[in-house]
Amino acid sequence: MLKTEQNPTFTGTQINYYFICHRKLWFFSHHIQMEHNSDLVMLGKMIHETSYGREHKEIELENIKLDWCDLKDGILHEVKKDDTVEEAHQWQVLYYLYYLKLKGIKVQTSANQSSENIIWKGEIDYPKLKKREEVFLTQEKEEQMIEILKKIEEIVTKQFPPKQEPKFSLCKRCSRSEERRVGKECRSRW
Repeated sequence: MLKTEQNPTFTGTQINYYFICHRKLWFFSHHIQMEHNSDLVMLGKMIHETSYGREHKEIELENIKLDWCDLKDGILHEVKKDDTVEEAHQWQVLYYLYYLKLKGIKVQTSANQSSENIIWKGEIDYPKLKKREEVFLTQEKEEQMIEILKKIEEIVTKQFPPKQEPKFSLCKRCSRSEERRVGKECRSRW
């Protein structure tokens, strides 16, 4: 059994990056980050900090940070700037629900499930779009999560980062694109 099945050791950001870019995941996992220079990251942080001002912010549970939780209704919220990489956002929330379930907290598995005795479901909030997406941890998603965690572990334990494989229009704006300007000798190391 993979150690992450018993006690997940990844962050929500790592789950998100797995769906966006394996190379970015590797760099982040090795504490090599350039996002602090990105205007897009700064905009996302500003939206996060200014949206839902009265709600409790950033609850830390071991190695994960939950944006905020509606304790009355048992809803875990993740705030995002836009839905460009919605699948990555969904899996990040699914990871948080999976994590809570491993900690012994009951999670809602479908919109039709009675909320009696169920503590958590997930919602992704897109305040800029005035949109909200519900997320449920089904048995199928839980099985997929276990496989995803195995793949993430394979990526982050490699000696070198995976090759760059642009797959979104986002890749042109990625903070990693700065490494092209660093010089040929530096790029050849990676």
